[in-house]
Amino acid sequence: MIVQITGNVKFPITLDPTVWIFDDRKLTFNEIFNPSSENQAEEEENELKRQSLRFDREVYQQKINPPVNKSINRYEKERILKETFLMPIQPFIQTSEPSKDVKEVTLVSKDEEHTLDADRFSDALLLFSKNGKPLSENGPVHVYFEDQGEKQTPIEGVTKIVFS
Repeated sequence: MIVQITGNVKFPITLDPTVWIFDDRKLTFNEIFNPSSENQAEEEENELKRQSLRFDREVYQQKINPPVNKSINRYEKERILKETFLMPIQPFIQTSEPSKDVKEVTLVSKDEEHTLDADRFSDALLLFSKNGKPLSENGPVHVYFEDQGEKQTPIEGVTKIVFS
């Protein structure tokens, strides 16, 4: 259940998609492919209010006694158990620092390999959780592109990303 980034990179890295569920960079499938501007604006406003209250509370609490372990709230827990999540690949590409002369990326899965343009791949999204469950079949990740919409056929079962 890991994905390796190798090839013509400065820092080869190994990704564990099972821990991305706790990452703040994750996006839901609906946020990417079915955005509704009214709900999203209202949700963002509510989230800002929650974050503001949380920040104020944490600053005050930290003065009294430092935090031991942060936990997720009930809403976030329910969301994690029901939603389908994707992770942008861009932060991981930046961390691995591919060489400037990289032109192609090869996505290796169990049965096949797909070669893509490196610039095109930098906009990819990795599906790592479907309906709150990790992708055990055809996993660990599926590759999607935002500009192709929700009806696209993803590249499934990607276990290795090779820059060349």
